[in-house]
Amino acid sequence: MADPRGFLTTERETPRSRPVFLRLRDWREVYEEFERPKLEKQAGRCMDCGIPFCHQGCPLGNLIPDWNNLVWKDDWRLASERLHATNNFPEFTGTLCPAPCEAACVVGINGDPVTIKRVEISIIDRAWDEGWVTPQPPVTRTGRSVAVVGSGPAGLAAAQQLTRAGHDVTVLERADAIGGLLRYGIPEFKMEKWRLDRRLDQMRAEGTRFETNVNVGVDVTVAELRESYDAVVLAGGATAWRDLPVPGRELSGVHQAMEYLPGANKVARGELDVPPITAEGKHVVVIGGGDTGADCVGTAHRQGALSVTQLEIMPRPPEKRAEVHPWPTYPMLYRVTSAHEEGGERLYSVSTVEFLGDDAGAVRALKLVEVEASGGRFEPVPGSEREIPAQLVTLAMGFVGPEKDGLLTELGVDLDARGNVARDERFATSVDGVFVAGDMGRGQSLIVWAIAEGRSAAAGVDAYLTGRAVLPRPIEPTDRPLV
Repeated sequence: MADPRGFLTTERETPRSRPVFLRLRDWREVYEEFERPKLEKQAGRCMDCGIPFCHQGCPLGNLIPDWNNLVWKDDWRLASERLHATNNFPEFTGTLCPAPCEAACVVGINGDPVTIKRVEISIIDRAWDEGWVTPQPPVTRTGRSVAVVGSGPAGLAAAQQLTRAGHDVTVLERADAIGGLLRYGIPEFKMEKWRLDRRLDQMRAEGTRFETNVNVGVDVTVAELRESYDAVVLAGGATAWRDLPVPGRELSGVHQAMEYLPGANKVARGELDVPPITAEGKHVVVIGGGDTGADCVGTAHRQGALSVTQLEIMPRPPEKRAEVHPWPTYPMLYRVTSAHEEGGERLYSVSTVEFLGDDAGAVRALKLVEVEASGGRFEPVPGSEREIPAQLVTLAMGFVGPEKDGLLTELGVDLDARGNVARDERFATSVDGVFVAGDMGRGQSLIVWAIAEGRSAAAGVDAYLTGRAVLPRPIEPTDRPLV
C-alpha cells in the first residue's frame, strides 16, 4: 500500500477554488493548481484494501489503489500507464465525473474518502505535460471498417479502442465540431476544451477519421451507411429532452438547457461574439436541480444575470449519508457545486404551475407552488402559490431517451421498455452488424458509464468482425450503478 498510516495521519484536502469575483470574469476552470507534495500525501491516504470497493464504484474498474500507490512513490509515469489501462480519457472523468469511486472508498465509511478524482486529473495532466501520452496506432490493419455515429465520450471511447485494434474507424457527428456534449453541453468552467482537442489530435494520429455536419438519416441514408461500413456503432446519446407542458411554455425566453448552453460555449471559445440566448441583465430561473441545471446557473452568473433561482421538485437532500443509501452506494446528498458557490438561490419541493408573459409575448415571471410527496405523486400545498420574476427560463429536467425519428426508425432497431435501443450481451442491436453504446442504449447516465459502454461495445464489434475476443469489456449491458 502507499503510506501505511496515511489514512490516519493525513486529512483529506482538495484544491482551492479561484476567487468568485475573478472566475466570473472568464470561462476558465475554477480550481487552482494543487501542489505536487500535497497531492502525493493525498494519494498516500489510500489503504490498498484487500477488497477495493472503489473498483466496484467505478464502472471502468479503474486500478485506483495501484495508481495511488505509484503517485505516493513518485512513479508518475507508471501511474499514468495504470490509469490508461482502463480509461481512455481520464482528463474527462477527472474533471466531470461525480466520483462514485469516492462514495465507495473504504476510508469513507467513518471518515473522509481519498481524493481519487483529484489524483486522477493530476496524473493525466502531468502525463500530457511530460509527453508520456502519445499516439498508439495499430501495428496491423484488419481491413474492416466501422462507422461510429456520435462523438460524445461513448463514441470516442469505442472509436479509439477499435482503431487501436486495427479497424478503419470513421466517427460521424451531426454538429459542426467533434465532442458531443463534451464540446457544447459542458461549460468551459467545468472542462476547458483544449483537453478535448488534444485527445482528438491523438486519435487522428492513430488513424481515426472524423466527419462533422453529417446527420445520418438525413445527409447520409441508412442504406448508404450500411453499404459503406462493415459495422456500425450507435452512440448518439439520449438527446430527446424532457419538456414542461404548462401554460405559457410558448413564451419567448423559455428555452431548453441544450438550446442555451451551446451558444455560451461558442462565445467562451471565441466562435461567437454574442450568444444567441443571454442572461445578461435578466432574472433567470433554472428548472431542474441536477448537473445540467448547475451548468446553467454558472453560465448565467458569467453572463451577468441580475438573479439566478434554481428550482427542484424533490425535497432538499440530507447533508450526510442517509440510511437508505448505505455505504458503498452513491448517496443522494446536498451538494454545493462551484456554480452554487457563485451565488443564486435554490428552492426545493416546488413545481412550476405557469409561465407568465408580458404584452410582447416574452416571459416576465414564473408561478410556482410548493409540493409534498403523497402516494408516489407530488401534491400542491394549498395556499403556497407565488410568483418569482423570470426573463429567462432554462429547462434542465433531463432527457427521456434517444431521438427516434430518422436514424433509429430507418434502421428498424428494437427498443426496450424505456424507449432506449435494445441490445444483447455483446452490445449488439436487433439489426445485424449494428451495435449501441452509451446513453442511446443505457439511458441518461454519467460520463464514466459512457466511456465504459464505449469500451464494452468496441469489444463486441471487434469480436463480430474478427471472431476473436481480445478487447476488454468492463461492463455488461445490464450493469447498473451502486445506488
